[in-house]
Amino acid sequence: MRIVIGSDHAGFPLKATIADHIRALGHELQDAGSYDPNPVDFPDIAKAVTSAIVAGKADRGLMVCGTGVGASIAANKVKGIRAAVCHDVHSAHQSVEHDDVNVMCIGAQIVGAWLAKDLVSAYLGAEFSTDEDFRRRVAKLADMDAER
Repeated sequence: MRIVIGSDHAGFPLKATIADHIRALGHELQDAGSYDPNPVDFPDIAKAVTSAIVAGKADRGLMVCGTGVGASIAANKVKGIRAAVCHDVHSAHQSVEHDDVNVMCIGAQIVGAWLAKDLVSAYLGAEFSTDEDFRRRVAKLADMDAER
């Protein structure tokens, strides 16, 4: 799978651990920044991550910031993006299985490296359900995007 990852300065240290884990899982990885621990605005990174997905250059994205909340808000501003903050393994896989989430956001000040790797494995290992209820609901999300 083609994955794009991004972080702000608060998520920068954890991003390296997550990136290594993604590569170890055998996925192709694109790094959308930040590239150092200097302050950066998370909306700029979210735009870079989501642009790669919308353009078809990545299948899924990961954002790492302090809490994951700001990254999720910014990513969800982009048409076609369904981002979720996931700090537990169940949400990490169910967000894909039920809601076809294409950007998972993690808070580096909330979870450590060990849990982050489990979250990423669950997220990347999940597939969108073929259940008609979930497909219908995600189609309604797409309709809401079209109304923007």
